[in-house]
Amino acid sequence: SLCSLHAANNNNNNNANACLTSADAAEAAPEEPKLPSPPPPPPKEPTSAPLDVFIEDKNDTSVTIIWSQPEVVGASGLDGYAIEVCKDGTEDWKAVNEDLQKSCRYVIKNLTTGDRLKIRVVALNAGGRSPPVALPEAVLVKEVADRPKVRLPRFLRQRYVANTGAKINLTIPFTGKPKPVVSWLKDGQPLDTKKVNVRSTDRDSILFIRTADREDSGVYEMCVKVDDFEDKATLILQIVELPGPPASVKVVDTWGFNAALEWTAPKDTGNTEITGYTIQKADKKTGDWFTVMEHYHRMNATVSDLIMGNTYNFRAFSENKCGISEESTLAKEEAVILKTGIDYKPPEYKERDSTEAPKFTTSLNDRATTVGYSTKLLCSVRGSPKPKVIWMKNQMIIGDDPKYRQICVQGICSLEIRKPGNYDGGVYSCKAKNSHGEATVSCKLEVKQPAVADAEKK
Repeated sequence: SLCSLHAANNNNNNNANACLTSADAAEAAPEEPKLPSPPPPPPKEPTSAPLDVFIEDKNDTSVTIIWSQPEVVGASGLDGYAIEVCKDGTEDWKAVNEDLQKSCRYVIKNLTTGDRLKIRVVALNAGGRSPPVALPEAVLVKEVADRPKVRLPRFLRQRYVANTGAKINLTIPFTGKPKPVVSWLKDGQPLDTKKVNVRSTDRDSILFIRTADREDSGVYEMCVKVDDFEDKATLILQIVELPGPPASVKVVDTWGFNAALEWTAPKDTGNTEITGYTIQKADKKTGDWFTVMEHYHRMNATVSDLIMGNTYNFRAFSENKCGISEESTLAKEEAVILKTGIDYKPPEYKERDSTEAPKFTTSLNDRATTVGYSTKLLCSVRGSPKPKVIWMKNQMIIGDDPKYRQICVQGICSLEIRKPGNYDGGVYSCKAKNSHGEATVSCKLEVKQPAVADAEKK
């Protein structure tokens, strides 16, 4: 007992000495500075929803979907996608991929034929799940025997032109199983069934117009659809009719046995370009009309070989691909061919100032051509002194480019574009300039791709 008590006292003394030594050391050691705590890490956020999910293919046991990655990914990156499905009418969503899908395409396999499934895609990263993006409609799992395809006839791949009052009956074949659903639009709007009828069978669709008028012109679109697959084709219908007469006709000068005429284009072209004019004259004594020019392209002319002492009236008709205008325009002025005697002394005339600024008597018309097929732009100009003619494309001077052939003879100016390519379309201008002024006319040239047969496309 004494030994125990002695040992306890020694231990207490040793502990006291140790406490004193620690306290002394603490007083003697300097205080260490405190380091600032690091900033908290940025919060981890999920991505935005994936984009544009739709069906690429399907059969009786699988559905293939594709989509685009989220618009906003963020600092947490993108780990992959989960593809989830559930039966239509429920919300029991289940993931069909065990591992995260890295690409934006997935084949959902081992499905039951006849099931109607809802499908959605979710993007995942360290921040969690993004909002899901789902197919707009549930998918019926079944075999698509034959995807729909419109077989647009070759003659409808270009603009289809018909006369006013004609019967339009266009048959457009198509393929697809089961029977495709056929729909039509005109200029992006549903058809007016009071004017346009559509009859569709298992193999074709017929567009029928009993009596066409100009309002039926437009862009028609046919769509065939089998489940989630569809095909479309467009055709351009142009209904044309006879043009109106020229807007005005004038007798601008008479001399000797000649009369100079000018006229202006009709206000109504008949929904197609004017191809020429017919000019007729009538002796005022008889009133009988005779044709002196037809299929004439310019808008001014000189009528010669008139009979001295007679007075003439003139009239003009317009012409397009449908024919000659039903009405004509009569010149208000008459051409009086003076009769001269044996000792006729011509009156003295002051020398007329014939100088004038350039004036285009025929403008350029908009044209369309096909790649590889040469085309020609035509216009006519007058002016004194003879104006200098410059051709331009998109405001740039063409110059001596060997692709173009420029001819200007007796005021008729032409620009031939040899075998145009995809980049030869644009705005072409013809500028005429002399010391009294200048004038410019312009037109648009459209260069189309050649039609290629289906076999060649494949």
